[in-house]
This record gives sequence, structure tokens and C-alpha cells, in this order.
Amino acid sequence: MKIVTNLSPNHSKKIRPKKEIKFVIIHYTGMQSEIESIKRLKNPRCKVSCHYLINRKGNIIQMVNEKFIAWHAGKSKWKKAINLNSNSIGIELVNKGHKFGYEPFCSAQIKSLIKLCKSLKKKYAIEKENFLGHSDISPLRKIDPGEKFPWEYLSKKKIGFWHKLKKDSLQRVRNLKIQNNEKKIFFQNLSKIGYSIKFQKNLNSNKTKYLENITKAFQRRFRPEIVNGKIDQECLLISQNLVKK
Repeated sequence: MKIVTNLSPNHSKKIRPKKEIKFVIIHYTGMQSEIESIKRLKNPRCKVSCHYLINRKGNIIQMVNEKFIAWHAGKSKWKKAINLNSNSIGIELVNKGHKFGYEPFCSAQIKSLIKLCKSLKKKYAIEKENFLGHSDISPLRKIDPGEKFPWEYLSKKKIGFWHKLKKDSLQRVRNLKIQNNEKKIFFQNLSKIGYSIKFQKNLNSNKTKYLENITKAFQRRFRPEIVNGKIDQECLLISQNLVKK
């Protein structure tokens, strides 16, 4: 696996112990070009960075040494982990994102990502469930890597996790309404999976909108065909299957 370096100054100066690295967070750059993305990730005024960037050709560029904390996750939470910068590796995939024309991820890009993730998984003994998207850990702020990211395919490579339900059985219950008590079960399931569902007034004054955004994050990850923030029987069924796993 060939890796070139193009180092960013945007990282902590303190070296972190290897044992603290427990997560890999996947992002898209969300900018109009690779050049603009790298420029921003290296700009001290922007105060953002990542450990690795993978371009559309599948080339892997290291921007921050793994022993340092890169600034990629921001305010975030997953299960009991808070502010995941300190215990994660951040990987950016060059993609214009929803703002500038969201593209399918290139096969070469995904192939390189899998190689890199497998290497990190072995090096740091990272559990497959701890390969996450930015929208998983920051569902109120972020939507990347988005609904076009192939989580199901990566799960077959033991990177990330996926449900074991068949598509035909899911399509039969798609868009079917659920009861209020089932909505409560759905959000309980999301909490067990790892999503932060606790309503915080300082983050969002509208609880309905808050829970809708978290539902969308779940859908982008596990039901990417329809991302509408509405809980149906399909969403409930997927959440129950993931909790059983």
C-alpha cells in the first residue's frame, strides 16, 4: 500500500498513547476540488485536518501522523465516547458532497480505503463496529459520507457493521406507519447502537427536528434508499436487527 505525505500543521502537539486509538471516522471533503480540500486541511486558520485523504484515483495521502490528534470529528459522541478526535483516526474521501454535486465514490477510492482500514484495524485492534461515518457521531451537524457511501459492501470486508435482513422482506414494510410506542422502541434501539439521542436544548430548541436529524443519520447509514427523517416499519425492523447483533 503506497502512501505519500503532505503534512498539515493542524494537529495536537502532544503524542497520544497507541491504546487510545479505538475508532476510525470516515468523511467526505465536501469541496469543489482535491486542491481546494488539501489547501483547507493545511490552512492553520481553518483549524481542520485529517490523518489521511484518499483522492478520486485512490491515492492515499497522509496529512497528520497517527500519533497526533487530528481535528476532524469536532463535537461528537458515540456510545460513551465524547469528542472523538482524541481517540480516532480521521479519513477524508475526495468528493464534492451535497453542496457542490454529490458523486458516487470511485471504485479505486473504496479499494484504497479498504486496504487502509484493514491496516489500521490490525495495527490498533479496532473493532469493526468502530468504523463510523461523521454523521453517525455528529448527526446534528454533519451528513457525510452520505447515502452513496457503500457501508454494506464495507461490512462484507469486516469494516463497519450492517444488518442481516433481506431486501425483499424490508421492501414489504417500507413506508408502513408505526405506532407511538414503536417510535420509542426505535429511539431506544438507536441509543443501544451508539447514537446520541438525548435532547439538548443548547444544541437544538426543537426536539422534533432534533430526532428527525438523528433518524436521517441512521437512514443514510442503514437505509440509504430513502432519507426523509420519517420512521417507518422498515427503519424499526433494521434497528431491531442491529441491536440483536
